[in-house]
Amino acid sequence: MYFKEFEIRWSDIDANRHLANAAYINFMSHTRMAFLIERGFDHKTMEIHNIGPVVFYEHVYYFKEAFLGKPVKVSLEIMGLSEDGKFFEFHHNFYNHKGENIARCEMMGAWIDLKARKLTGLPDELLIKFNDIDKGDDFKVLTKEDSRRFLKVPKNL
Repeated sequence: MYFKEFEIRWSDIDANRHLANAAYINFMSHTRMAFLIERGFDHKTMEIHNIGPVVFYEHVYYFKEAFLGKPVKVSLEIMGLSEDGKFFEFHHNFYNHKGENIARCEMMGAWIDLKARKLTGLPDELLIKFNDIDKGDDFKVLTKEDSRRFLKVPKNL
């Protein structure tokens, strides 16, 4: 399991003086990008392959508050990956300075071809890197249908 630690700053709290929802999202995003960069998915590599990660959803469950001046740790586990690497699912857990699990997030995303603006599988050299990473206990091979699990579609005006 991968961990990233964050200091809760003044700009991370909301009117209730606890960690704001947007800060949770930012901490998770930073954790994911740090994880990917450490495994060779840096900006230069993504630029060479003309790909970028996109988020389909992030379902966050809050259990306890986190406060200014107290650090939080954010975990990342790979819980799903399609055979071609196009779709991925990560789970994050937040832990306070006492080690208590204060929040959890289940997120799903994919890779987009930045020229065609369409979803794409990973190039073989990057797929090999992803396949070599340890997976969570309930890891699942994802399909396109998994990305439609919640059946949400746009509604026009």
